[in-house]
Amino acid sequence: MNKSQLVDYIADSVDCTKADAERMINAFTEAVTKTLVKGDKVALTGFGTFSITHRKARDARNPRTGAVVHVKAMNTAKFKVGKKLKEAVR
Repeated sequence: MNKSQLVDYIADSVDCTKADAERMINAFTEAVTKTLVKGDKVALTGFGTFSITHRKARDARNPRTGAVVHVKAMNTAKFKVGKKLKEAVR
């Protein structure tokens, strides 16, 4: 499912316009992004938790050439699946 399909699904589910559904999705993604940037978590009980993890700097190897490449330290987003979602997709 892509964003436009999700917009259609939400618009049909809550009986609103597609424009309203798209604004809802945009507000959700913006809220998650801003919260993660601040270093906080977003926990949706039963669905999952969005959080930030820190990756240390490391040396990696280019599989094509075998050359060693330095990868800088970085923060990355992480999603941990909640119990209800995990059970639903089993």
